[in-house]
Amino acid sequence: MSPDHPPGLDLDRLRGLLDAERPGLVSGPLTGRLIEGGRSNLTYAVSDGAARLVVRRPPLGHVLATAHDMKREHRVISALHPTTVPVPRPMLLCEDEDVLGAPFYVMEFVEGTPYRTAGQLAPLGAERTRDAVLSLVDTLVELHAVDPAEVGLDDFGRPEGFLDRQLRRWGKQLDASRGRELAGIDELHATLGRHLPASPAPTVVHGDYRLDNVLIGADDRIKAVLDWEMSTLGDPLTDLGLLVMYCTPLGMPDSPVSTTAEAPGHPSPAELVERYAARSGRDVSALSWYTAFAWFKLAVILEGIHYRYTLGQTVGRGFDRIGDLVPVFIQHGLTTLHSGLQEG
Repeated sequence: MSPDHPPGLDLDRLRGLLDAERPGLVSGPLTGRLIEGGRSNLTYAVSDGAARLVVRRPPLGHVLATAHDMKREHRVISALHPTTVPVPRPMLLCEDEDVLGAPFYVMEFVEGTPYRTAGQLAPLGAERTRDAVLSLVDTLVELHAVDPAEVGLDDFGRPEGFLDRQLRRWGKQLDASRGRELAGIDELHATLGRHLPASPAPTVVHGDYRLDNVLIGADDRIKAVLDWEMSTLGDPLTDLGLLVMYCTPLGMPDSPVSTTAEAPGHPSPAELVERYAARSGRDVSALSWYTAFAWFKLAVILEGIHYRYTLGQTVGRGFDRIGDLVPVFIQHGLTTLHSGLQEG
């Protein structure tokens, strides 16, 4: 498979579909490349030499029927595109697996940069970094201000019991990856369960909201929010808690999982929370629970990666160090949760 014909992207069949469904959208021969950085679903940039499009499809090989749901992703960006939430313009949904071997959708290509590390942010300088991260909060406020019913997403999830289901789900994930003793993780899970907060009114939640899931333009504003595969209707403070977690320094400069928090000018977690509260009007007094839950969830995800590494099921660099991170995430979760309970 040549670089212009990456695995999972049959450009001839894609071209046939585009000519049939969206005549005139492309004209010259198509080339395609895989866009690196995605965690699960595959994203390709496709071009005819002039126009550029993006194709998003599930990973190669067998996937669970409910995972990597292209129809669901396409639905949420289609609903949000007319709002003030910046998302790429959806072009086409294809559920015919004969075209690319799996359902997929096509959307516009948006110019912008996904900043994944503090090192990538550093050349922007302190002031521009600050503006970019604050705009991340402002865009989250805009997302959570969308009325799901007004954009046809009132049946997009099951908000009742949302936090309890989330906690149970990640507890099951943990049980599926138990290959060693992890001090404190059961205490963290149980304490989270005993102190479930009362959720505010449900909103569309992104589910994985962080700086490297948005594209920042040359003006340091967010041009597009990407990777909607975990979106649903639920508790908006789960998005904020996760963002706060990703904006907290790990204190591990060589960590294979990085946050952007060490970049000069990066706002503090407290400043992000204060800005969200002021602009959204929501009560954030229980946010320590949501942030601790984010630490727990990431600890479970990382332990799953470590577990697969110990079984020889991962390929690539850095996997040998993932396991060392898990106790750090557990400790952050416990410290955050207990300090919040003491304040409460």
